[in-house]
Amino acid sequence: MSRQAKVMRNTKETQISVVLDLDGSGASTLASGVPFLDHMLEQVARHGVFDIEVEAKGDLHIDAHHTVEDIGITLGQAFAKAVGNKEGVRRYGHAYVPLDEALSRVVVDLSGRPGLDMKIDFVRARIGEFDVDLVREFFQGFVNHALVTLHVDNLKGDNAHHQAETAFKAFGRALRMAVELDPRMKGVPSTKGSL
Repeated sequence: MSRQAKVMRNTKETQISVVLDLDGSGASTLASGVPFLDHMLEQVARHGVFDIEVEAKGDLHIDAHHTVEDIGITLGQAFAKAVGNKEGVRRYGHAYVPLDEALSRVVVDLSGRPGLDMKIDFVRARIGEFDVDLVREFFQGFVNHALVTLHVDNLKGDNAHHQAETAFKAFGRALRMAVELDPRMKGVPSTKGSL
């Protein structure tokens, strides 16, 4: 069973290509034009053990908002396509990830319903050139198109880079758990018979 997807998104604001393999080795090729986002997506690939390729051209002369949001959308579409009908997956995933003083928890449900509950009280507004508001835009774009319920909580942290990085690492690990095939699960993990 191949759990791979390639999705293209072309708008007046962005041109994006995403290739995703849920059963990869943790490899990534990232060219979003937003270096901090590339760094975060590298964490998702490595800790999710997904292969992720992202190539994006966006209206970065305005700001990174459209590019980051649209990469979230496109990655979410690729995820939905790659996971298919969800037969035999664990469905739920969770992870706690520390980085020095910071600690984040992420919990995901491959529910078929988009929902985001995110609580990260960033200690500053920017990480280098990266606007921390864009973390929510990325996750919102992802959940809306992956059709998952996602809870992202930074439980502690005094360094904004660490706060974001723990969230993205935990996101990768929670997704990895949720999409893992469960040898005891027959069919779709829902009493409704579909997700």
